[in-house]
Amino acid sequence: MNSADLTGAVWRKSSRSNGDANCVEVAFLDDGRVAMRDSKDNGNGPALVFTPGEWTAFEGGVVDGEFKRR
Repeated sequence: MNSADLTGAVWRKSSRSNGDANCVEVAFLDDGRVAMRDSKDNGNGPALVFTPGEWTAFEGGVVDGEFKRR
């Protein structure tokens, strides 16, 4: 997906973000997909776009601790 397809996206950062430019932002798109990007690129960098099922699986992995460093 190119960045032009995300022109109207409303991007959000975590409320736990400390204000520096090293954050991940997400946008919940009208068609149910979820876009994710790195905030330090000032909206000019690439974005990953997930289907609703992919995003649900990601959320489940976070809750289950699947991504913890060991």
